[in-house]
Amino acid sequence: MPFKPNYNQQRAERNRLKQAKKDAKLREREDAVARRRADQDAAPPGAHDTDAPGSDVPGSGAPESDTPDSGAPDSGAPESDPPSSGAP
Repeated sequence: MPFKPNYNQQRAERNRLKQAKKDAKLREREDAVARRRADQDAAPPGAHDTDAPGSDVPGSGAPESDTPDSGAPDSGAPESDPPSSGAP
């Protein structure tokens, strides 16, 4: 056998390589975040807006209804008074 194995040194080397890989990945993610933020700051206002409800742009968001919404689910039945028992 040419060398006696040094397990502590081998483990330390593996851990060092793992940590270096994690650090490189973290740096890449931070760079990507910085690029996205720079792109958002450089873009004109409203360039990244979507058709979200409540926006001030006419024609965007949820369609407007002509009738007020009571918030109750629609039963599908016509709105009428319930039948009475015959007594006025």
